[in-house]
Amino acid sequence: MFDKLEFIEEKYEELGLKLSDPEVINDQKLWQRLMKEHSELSSIVMKYREYKEVKQGIAEAREMIEEGDDDIKELAKLELSELEGKVDDLEMEVKKLLLPKDPNDERDVILEVRAGAGGDEAGLFASELLRLYIRYAERKRWKVELLNTNETGVGGIKEASVLIKGNGAYSKLKYESGTHRVQRIPQTESGGRIHTSTATVAVLPEVDDVEVDIKQNDLRIDVFRSSGNGGQSVNTTDSAVRITHLPSGLVVSCQDGKSQLSNKEKAMQVLKARLYELELNKQNEEIAEQRRSQVGTGDRSAKIRTYNFPQARITDHRIPITIYKLDSYMQGEIDEMIDELNTFFQTEALKALEEV
Repeated sequence: MFDKLEFIEEKYEELGLKLSDPEVINDQKLWQRLMKEHSELSSIVMKYREYKEVKQGIAEAREMIEEGDDDIKELAKLELSELEGKVDDLEMEVKKLLLPKDPNDERDVILEVRAGAGGDEAGLFASELLRLYIRYAERKRWKVELLNTNETGVGGIKEASVLIKGNGAYSKLKYESGTHRVQRIPQTESGGRIHTSTATVAVLPEVDDVEVDIKQNDLRIDVFRSSGNGGQSVNTTDSAVRITHLPSGLVVSCQDGKSQLSNKEKAMQVLKARLYELELNKQNEEIAEQRRSQVGTGDRSAKIRTYNFPQARITDHRIPITIYKLDSYMQGEIDEMIDELNTFFQTEALKALEEV
């Protein structure tokens, strides 16, 4: 790790010299590229230098304790105690800064929720999960835009997708992907038995136009009349849009907008996000299995999290962690869970870094 840090510091110094070179300054594209690289290294180098200063201070304090008079020894012991209290925290901060950054962390997200196993109860649970994430986004003062809903007849949803726009939305929500399992007594259950149902969640980073090359000849666009709740224009005109991407077979529908144009734009957003995900899958050699690995099969046995209503608890099975605040959790107060997941996966990444 320290060899890598020394290399980064040397590169930082070299970039600093290049940025003051008149030839580089005259080439604005090159200067901007080097400036960006220099800026990205700055936080690591500054923290590493702070770490080295503390280590040097510790060495000097120990030397004074060995060789100084009584008064100096006492001062050196106080300074040593203070510096030793800093060094571990600084080392951890340096390690975190060395972790590769997820390029999608600052992106907006498209969040999809689908009912899994469990019939009507699964649809109701999927609707509650969707509402949970919308309320969480609202607490963060993020913008939420409904893209598509397919409702059931009992107030639930078969599937729905929303666009969530906010600073660091993907970094907060990316670990929500998977199968969510609920255990509770359904309202329709007369015998008072606890049922188990599931819903799946997928969190996709929204992508820019330049990142996904979509040829118009590869698209089949169909329009149809919207179904479900909505205003007069939604239900009486062919405003709903279905886009089929022929090479991949992906199909995206959007019907919640008021016009055919807005529905087409939203459907294209979702299609781009899904195609971008496929490209990432190719890089990871997981093309066929990636979506299933993200949301699972929807079976009751495949789960990342369980919501147990009789015990008022939420358990995440990856960490594991259990939170006994189900009522407030379902109202979107999920920061504790999200923070624990981020800390866990960051710690795992640090372990991997130390093994390299």
